[in-house]
Amino acid sequence: MPIVPAHRDARDPRAGSTRIPPEVAAVANVAPVVDHHGGTWTLHRRDDGRVLADLVVTDGGFPWLNARVDPREGLAEVRPLFAEELRLLDGIDEDVESWERAYEAVRNAVTLRRPDGSDVAEFLLHIDGDEAWWRWSDEPFDEDALPG
Repeated sequence: MPIVPAHRDARDPRAGSTRIPPEVAAVANVAPVVDHHGGTWTLHRRDDGRVLADLVVTDGGFPWLNARVDPREGLAEVRPLFAEELRLLDGIDEDVESWERAYEAVRNAVTLRRPDGSDVAEFLLHIDGDEAWWRWSDEPFDEDALPG
């Protein structure tokens, strides 16, 4: 069972951005934090490992990363899974179980890899057209600790 998004801001790839313009940072005497999770992540087909898309990080605000989707052959086959997941995310307050089933279908179809090529243990990924946004965990979620 995946972790359910806390609120609908998950639909907005720009939600939670923590960018501080340099002119504001200079006046406020703060230093911007470097995002070490940039670069190009890759989406893979779970059954054969084939690369389905490059996810080129464009922005991020903890805990989300935002990216441009550069599709490869085969992405069209899984796009309907992501479309259904987003459709059900809009009504998650009324029917969380349907969204969970839809997201489980996404997770059963794909894997996510960091720019260094290592697999991500757990992730919550949304794709809408040429935009993607996700959060991830280095450790598998503890199913027993999840509500429900």
